[in-house]
Amino acid sequence: MGRAKHPPSPRPLSIAINGRGRSVISSAPDLPPPIAQNERGGTRESRDKETESSSKPIKSTKEKAATMFQSKDKTPKDVKEKKKGSSKCDDEEEDETRRNTNKRGKKGKKSKKKEERPPSPVIEVDNLEEFVLRPAPQGVTIKCKVTRDKKGMDRGWYPTYYVHLDNDKKVFLLAGRKRKKSKTSNYLISIDATDLSRGGENFIGKLRSNLMGTKFTVFDNGANPEKANSDWSNVRQELAAIVYETNVLGFKGPRKMTVLIPGMDEECERVPIRPRNDNDGLLQRWQNKNMENVIELHNKSPVWNDETQSYVLNFHGRVTHPSIKNFQIVHSDDVDYIIMQFGRIADDAFTMDYKYPMCTVQAFAIALSSFDGKLACE
Repeated sequence: MGRAKHPPSPRPLSIAINGRGRSVISSAPDLPPPIAQNERGGTRESRDKETESSSKPIKSTKEKAATMFQSKDKTPKDVKEKKKGSSKCDDEEEDETRRNTNKRGKKGKKSKKKEERPPSPVIEVDNLEEFVLRPAPQGVTIKCKVTRDKKGMDRGWYPTYYVHLDNDKKVFLLAGRKRKKSKTSNYLISIDATDLSRGGENFIGKLRSNLMGTKFTVFDNGANPEKANSDWSNVRQELAAIVYETNVLGFKGPRKMTVLIPGMDEECERVPIRPRNDNDGLLQRWQNKNMENVIELHNKSPVWNDETQSYVLNFHGRVTHPSIKNFQIVHSDDVDYIIMQFGRIADDAFTMDYKYPMCTVQAFAIALSSFDGKLACE
């Protein structure tokens, strides 16, 4: 008997190890049962979980996320005072509950269509600088598209990267570019696509690596500690740190990365981390196992597929092309909660999706770190 033909559908993705030992994402004919893709574009396992969770209160899921990322320590004095009344966490939860109230109340073709293929959320960007530094609202996935521009005399070596919202409006969010005369990799991040200067008023943050390209730190646009004012309120904050496990020639399999971000307070605001010296940053705290106000995240481990002889990750249709750079970021307490995912959809185009507690600058900087050449990682 001939092999049955399957109807055309978006293929799931696997991480295959090529002859040189490098890990890339490639299309696979089928996935193992735990993450096999169904006709609706999701996984059998996730579809069952979605059906079960649809009857549960939405607030309970958000409370779990808020608790998972909340700092257990008291908020530092330099956190801005909040307005009296309910917290931002409560406001966002109530808003999201109202948005989803009618989903379970109405049965019909229209509601089924929404459940199968939920539309991208409508994102309002009133103040761009505030938006890109503000954590994503709970219950909302911010879907973005990253494009790489290699045109020009030196952009083959120093391309410019742009972030837009991945919807019909395609609102511009950020631009980033590697600085030319730096001893280590140093990327500037700006809220103006035409102004990527360090001294410009549109400078919003930067990404800096160590000499080997295995450790990265993300800063906002604050001042160097050497130029601090009396109360240190003008000093730059560390927004994230990324650590790539050394993996010479890729013999250890797919990339392994650790992401460190500041913890969240009771108001769902990021706890400011302003190192006073080189021994007080996110990387140093992590190395010294001082995790006060620090959240440790990891890339999601792929599953080995015996049939395709490759590692497998499911991006639910958001990633379509092979790349060593494709990854998903999760917390060890809940590996099904994808905080961020990034992957290729064309030669110079990528999707970048993120959720609470990340902001756009954090997600973009993490994505930029994956572009950078790493002497000891592959």
